[in-house]
Amino acid sequence: MSSSPSTDTRSSRRSFLGTGVRAAAGIALAPSFAAFLQSCTTDSPVGPTGNWVELADALQGTLVMRDDLDFIRLNTQYALAYLSTVPAAIALCESEADVVACVNWARRNNTPIVPRSGGHSYAGFSRTTGLLIDLSQMTNSTFDAATNQITIGGGSHNKEVYDAGRLTQTTLTHGRCKAVGVAGLVLGGGIGFNMRNYGLTCDQLISTRIVLASGEVITASATENPEVFWAVRGAGGGNFGIHTQFVKQMLPAPTMTCFRIQWGTELEQLFDIFQDIALTAPREFGVKFMVNARKVKNQTELYIEILGQLAGTEQELLTLLAPMYAVAKPLFELTETVPYWDAQEFLSEDGNPEYAHERSRFAFGRISAEGRDAIFRNLRNWPGTGVDAMWKYFLMGGRIADVADDATSFPFRSATMITSVDLEWVAADSGKLAENFAWLDAFHAEMEQYTSPYCYVNFIDNRQTNYLNAYYGPHVDRLRAVKRELDPNNVFSHPQSIPV
Repeated sequence: MSSSPSTDTRSSRRSFLGTGVRAAAGIALAPSFAAFLQSCTTDSPVGPTGNWVELADALQGTLVMRDDLDFIRLNTQYALAYLSTVPAAIALCESEADVVACVNWARRNNTPIVPRSGGHSYAGFSRTTGLLIDLSQMTNSTFDAATNQITIGGGSHNKEVYDAGRLTQTTLTHGRCKAVGVAGLVLGGGIGFNMRNYGLTCDQLISTRIVLASGEVITASATENPEVFWAVRGAGGGNFGIHTQFVKQMLPAPTMTCFRIQWGTELEQLFDIFQDIALTAPREFGVKFMVNARKVKNQTELYIEILGQLAGTEQELLTLLAPMYAVAKPLFELTETVPYWDAQEFLSEDGNPEYAHERSRFAFGRISAEGRDAIFRNLRNWPGTGVDAMWKYFLMGGRIADVADDATSFPFRSATMITSVDLEWVAADSGKLAENFAWLDAFHAEMEQYTSPYCYVNFIDNRQTNYLNAYYGPHVDRLRAVKRELDPNNVFSHPQSIPV
């Protein structure tokens, strides 16, 4: 192994976070006070006033106001670029009854509401100037060994799924970012390294409980409110209500060979070869393929990285990747055959707050030679920031495509990959953002001809035009009908929500 891009990239994605959070919040903290702030708890609030007192008294959990010591920490979410939208209060709900109390209070007081679980909306849509209903305390889970079904709270994150899966030696299609909320993941379809073998996360959903804008609580499943159940499996996040509970089908957790491998030469040739491998790979193969760009002494350096897993042996993985090794020796390689949840620790990341923007497109088939050339040309012309940029894809196919396109509201099951262009930056890059976003938008627009006009709703993108068609394709009218039934007054709304 050499001094590899992986080490530099990982440190650059994390090193700015302390200053980035403070800059985004518009404050400058001395180190001693910053440490104190992180240790603060909601046991010492300033306290609500006016109509907020009624809500605070109705909650089992805590109502945190803007002047409370814990507010800055609780207000910080993944997408640092959107922290300027500041809620009037954050309700830390501990139960479904708390969520109902919040919804009913907000209706009586004409206050806008937004639910939050993990707070990883890429466009900052889990924010509001009104009441932020935070479910992150609702993480209890129970496992039924007779059915291998797990019941989890609506505020659970991937971390809780990891913990429950390790304890029961089961799994499902989950994300690799531990801080991401389960609700957003499953309601937008849900992708992960298991998806080719086990299907989308929403395919493992048995039922969910939803608090509606009226304060009513319903269950959606194949037998209860089936049209709602159809809708929330692919288009549910922030549209129809607040999900307080999920029941999911857990599956066997096999031994995995996990891998992270990078190449720095023969990149275009390796791009083509890996497509051949990926599009014919067994279902047990899950991968994220990346062409990364970073600035080194004001020069753009590119390298290819593959990250993923195979439910098989290391020798089977090496045989699968042999055409890559025949062309170029990796810059960096790490492979390991380990129990399932040890492999997920290898593959996971924490999901700390950062400045980033991602623009996605589903691809149906192979990326052509012209598309490949466009990718490399755009990355080599990247203006540059203090972090990095990339074009990537998550390999689809397998069991995802076994389900009919209209069986759930996720409409793009025949896609071969979810592609995206990623841009990251630090607070000090503010003067460079205009040219970087112009580059990002032009790159995204050019790639439509080589992929499709359709985009992944869980990579929600506030720069995307014609977003309803992009996210939902042929299902828009049916989803509007569900929206009119459940939320006729459009209480659950954001700039790209499903309209009434």
